[in-house]
Amino acid sequence: MLTLALAACGGGSGGAASEAVEGSWDDVVAAANDEGEVLLYSSQNPTRLDALEAAFEAAYPDIDMKYVRGTDAEMNPKVEVENQTGRGAADVHMVTDAAWITTASESGTYSVDDLRGPSFEAEAFNRDENVLADSFFLTSAAVFAMGWNTNEVPDGFEEPQDMLSDEYAGKLGIVNPQGIAAYVDFFQFYEENFGPDFLEQLAELEPRIYPSALGIAQALTSGEIAAAPGVQPLVAEVESGAPVDWKLPEPAWGTPWYSHVLSSAPHPNAAQVLADFMVSPEGQAALNTGYASVLGDGDGAVADASDIELPDPDALTPEQVQAYQQEWESLFLR
Repeated sequence: MLTLALAACGGGSGGAASEAVEGSWDDVVAAANDEGEVLLYSSQNPTRLDALEAAFEAAYPDIDMKYVRGTDAEMNPKVEVENQTGRGAADVHMVTDAAWITTASESGTYSVDDLRGPSFEAEAFNRDENVLADSFFLTSAAVFAMGWNTNEVPDGFEEPQDMLSDEYAGKLGIVNPQGIAAYVDFFQFYEENFGPDFLEQLAELEPRIYPSALGIAQALTSGEIAAAPGVQPLVAEVESGAPVDWKLPEPAWGTPWYSHVLSSAPHPNAAQVLADFMVSPEGQAALNTGYASVLGDGDGAVADASDIELPDPDALTPEQVQAYQQEWESLFLR
């Protein structure tokens, strides 16, 4: 499906890329309009990416925005291959993998180092704090809450340990880390903050395992599961009247998304326009319902992304992530 999506977006066409223009921001926007399209790679929730696409195209009707959603484990190698082959498909890349972000920002291999646009210069964005190596810009942050189906758990939970009860055996949902650094960090965070035996007790309850936090949210809404110790805040679901509720534990786990304009971007000017829009108030409102915003909480955001630190990349190398995956599987897939 991912290959088909890329083909539909013209990925790998080998056509000549546009040139980044010099001059004013108006010149960049004019060149972006001439390019007429832009492609984002991201692991964000597709509902939020749909909202970003709609808001961006309303602001820039001459530019057709598309996105391909996949995990970091899927998207990062594609970015690397496109850079190595010179056959760029994506223009902007949004990623949570701390080790990849750190290595790529330090090397400068995959990014342009000249972020342009008025939103990056706005005081509310705080460029000095929120841009790494002049290339990777803080865009959003995922924050995980406790979630529950109100038909199954009318009174909710005060802390994650409240779920470790036999009455929820087979009724809890967790995500499979699948070698994804952010999810590995999430499980390690719970061990550190809610007891070294938290995961062992959770495993004894034989929770249902899902490939993503999005799947957990859908399962809570449908009543397939009663509760989950880690799910994205169910802001939109509650507003729509779904029988769910949520609460951030203390402390709450979070991980930031950083984005960058790709040096292999076939539409370098439209890439700059999209990047700038992503950190504008309109872009943040579209991206961050139920997430943390780089402009602070508000407009549906539940936290300030600037308060959420990038995890230690030295603790989340590919080798360490793979080793943890094996430990996790021995606990939950035995």
